[in-house]
Amino acid sequence: MIQNGLPNPVPLLADGEPEPIVTDMERKDEPQPSPDRKYHYGQAIYWSFVALAAVIIVTIQPVFAAGDFWDAFSTIMKDIYGKLLGISTIVAVTAATVALLIRMISRNQRAVDEASSWLKRILVTWIILNTLGFIIAYLQPLIAGGQYNA
Repeated sequence: MIQNGLPNPVPLLADGEPEPIVTDMERKDEPQPSPDRKYHYGQAIYWSFVALAAVIIVTIQPVFAAGDFWDAFSTIMKDIYGKLLGISTIVAVTAATVALLIRMISRNQRAVDEASSWLKRILVTWIILNTLGFIIAYLQPLIAGGQYNA
């Protein structure tokens, strides 16, 4: 309701009396939580793990149908690693491009030094990710079948 051109902060009833303020505890039409009920974080964590285990069991079922678990695991890991290399290469090239642009355009020596250090980190990380595939490819025939064959 607007009085004297200004909104009235207190709502008024039809007879001009202010509307009584009702607190949340005085409202009987809404269910109130019982004071002895508390949120149990341990219970929430437990049921989260139960749900996660159920999702893993449902999604792993096709792997067991492949016959040998280790062959299926190896195939899945090669697929994941291939996708990881593709994504890491795109991210590395993008980050290196930004670092090179900062290094070439910036007049601040501190920014140039930071960009140079980021370039080194990006390059080292990308090399490590790519050499992991070569290491695994070399070690896999040596430990085939769960036995070390030197």
